[in-house]
Amino acid sequence: MHLREFQQLIDRMYSDKDRARGSAKTFLWFMEEVGELASSIAKREDREHLSAEFADVLAWLVTLANVEGVDLEEAVKKFTAGCPGCGQIVCRCNAKLT
Repeated sequence: MHLREFQQLIDRMYSDKDRARGSAKTFLWFMEEVGELASSIAKREDREHLSAEFADVLAWLVTLANVEGVDLEEAVKKFTAGCPGCGQIVCRCNAKLT
């Protein structure tokens, strides 16, 4: 499945609820899922549980993009030519090493 297809699937499944909830509350749900992922990583959860948490984070990120009208597949194209900072396929930037 391509990112755009996933985004459209999430939109079909949840768009009415998501738009009624709005961006601010959707962002809070997204952050809750990020927190659950962080907790799973810290606890060294099994791969199946960790995979489910990654999927939840992605689904809520897609949901937030849908509410905001952002096509994520289009948005990530900036990475196809290399790192947005240095332009290299293998990033040579030093800014985010820590």
